[in-house]
Amino acid sequence: MKILLAVDGSEYTKKMLAYLATHDELFAVNNQYTVLTVQPSLPPRVRGAVGKAVVEKYFSEEAEKVLAPVTKFLLRHGIDAKSSWKVGSVGETIAKAAQAGKFDLLVLGSHGHGALVNLVMGSVATQVLANCRMPVLIVR
Repeated sequence: MKILLAVDGSEYTKKMLAYLATHDELFAVNNQYTVLTVQPSLPPRVRGAVGKAVVEKYFSEEAEKVLAPVTKFLLRHGIDAKSSWKVGSVGETIAKAAQAGKFDLLVLGSHGHGALVNLVMGSVATQVLANCRMPVLIVR
């Protein structure tokens, strides 16, 4: 099975990884894993003021802060996952990456704020569900 793990480095990522580690059918060395983190894009004025090289370095460093602990956790369990990072609208970008990569399952952690907060502010999980056409496992 080809599985995309969408991570943000929060406690909810840790909960998602803990959940996976306790479910042998999801957490097996014969599955193919890709770990993805998405950084929200910066306003154009910021990008223009600091320059493209600085912005790229910033995004790369921020992504590495998120991806490194997850990759280390997976390696401790014998799983050599690919890792990737993108910049854009988080929920939409995760869904697009999942579709483009033809994954069988998308797994992510959710903050679980509730319906009222989602109605007012939206959430990454809600955006992913709205834009994704594959099974999504949301761990709260």
